[in-house]
Amino acid sequence: MMLVVDVVKGVQTQTAECLLIGELTCPRMVVVLNKVDLLPANKRQSAIEKMTKRLHKTLESTRFKECPVIAVAAKPGGPEAPDTEEPQGVPELIELLKKQTYLPQRDPKGDLLMAVDHCFSIRGQGTVMTGTILKGSLAVNDTVEIPALKVTKKIKSVQMFRKPVSGATQGDRVGVCVTQFDPKLLERGLVCTPGSLRTLYAAVISVRKIGYFKGPLATRAKFHVTVGHETVMAKVAFFGLPPAAPSGPPPATARPCSLEEPFTFDREYFYQDEYAAGQGEAGSGADPEQWALLEFERPVTCPLLCLVIGSKLDTDIHANACRLAFQGRLLQGFEEKTYTETALPRLHIYKTKQKEGQVERVTDDYTVIGRNLFKKETNLQLFVGLKVTLSTGESGVIEGGFGQSGKFKIRVPEGLRPETKQLMTSNSKKKGKGGGKGSPAHEDEPKLDSQPISIHLHFKRYVFDPHKKMVQS
Repeated sequence: MMLVVDVVKGVQTQTAECLLIGELTCPRMVVVLNKVDLLPANKRQSAIEKMTKRLHKTLESTRFKECPVIAVAAKPGGPEAPDTEEPQGVPELIELLKKQTYLPQRDPKGDLLMAVDHCFSIRGQGTVMTGTILKGSLAVNDTVEIPALKVTKKIKSVQMFRKPVSGATQGDRVGVCVTQFDPKLLERGLVCTPGSLRTLYAAVISVRKIGYFKGPLATRAKFHVTVGHETVMAKVAFFGLPPAAPSGPPPATARPCSLEEPFTFDREYFYQDEYAAGQGEAGSGADPEQWALLEFERPVTCPLLCLVIGSKLDTDIHANACRLAFQGRLLQGFEEKTYTETALPRLHIYKTKQKEGQVERVTDDYTVIGRNLFKKETNLQLFVGLKVTLSTGESGVIEGGFGQSGKFKIRVPEGLRPETKQLMTSNSKKKGKGGGKGSPAHEDEPKLDSQPISIHLHFKRYVFDPHKKMVQS
């Protein structure tokens, strides 16, 4: 990665964002201090040294600590200057880049994945797509797919740096010529082995908040989500492991850079109103293990495990605030347009619910009538069979409604304790002592020595359950 910094202005908001993207995508970096011609000649060297020192301090806490910094003037005099002005420092920059570059391990095996960044036609030849092969390899006469358009084409010819070649492999920059394809249909995008990429309406990702983002990461909020060349709006829902889950040995999430967390539909997950940040410093890996469901406003074509970056790009660029909000890896994709009915019910994310009411009266040793737990219009049939506990310790089961005002009947299988019945009797007696409506209470009347007996109902509800069932463990 080459990070270009205006030597006069120094690190700006956009510079910091580029640095963050670099940390997520690239192991090495060279910082280029540009526009050194704008510095007064007598102060130039000291200003460059000062800025270099400041940049090294900024980079201390990143993966690019002690990376090389070089000063140049790519276009002395600015864009309006005549071309006779020679660039300053560019030959030295080229030498530095040569020293810093390395050949990564390349693997020609597997499905082709090529990132196309330019598409144009050549009269009498066909349409040329230029780009970088990210995975696999290609050769003349291979059939490739443009998945965003659901189109397959046969490769007529391949060029690398204007020279014809019979094929190319991972890491190569190539021009691929196909016929009978309108270049206006594809500016940027992906080309792949037919059938190897999927177009997704929604996805589950592992998620980590970017420490410099100051805003909240709230469920149901919309973010700009970047996957490969595409940036689309997506609604986000955060979820994690149930709060009471045993910690056991440290999960893979304890590693700061781990993004491929174990995700399975066989687990239960806890719904989060917002991303749960840990107590550790940014980037320390102290945040608990968590994921997010992304629902895209338009379908996205991408491979599994690809990098995902969420941003608030509508934030004012001059606000001096980081717009990059979270990052993760795409773990599970949903290809069907009807994914909310067909796929999401398999995702067991639940919310816990708590309700509290009061015992109105005892009807016999095993039955009480309750109130204030439900509204008058609530369908009580949905709650029949759910367990409740009384504040006096007994456990009961909701048997059904009682009358039309939202009251309900509770069966206590083990029977009410004598002290509970006594408490209820004394409470109801004291209630009745007040006389008629509006008549004053007697001053010497003893005060209630306890609160009314309360009824507690705890249950969980799965967010994507079409039947909205209530479940108790």
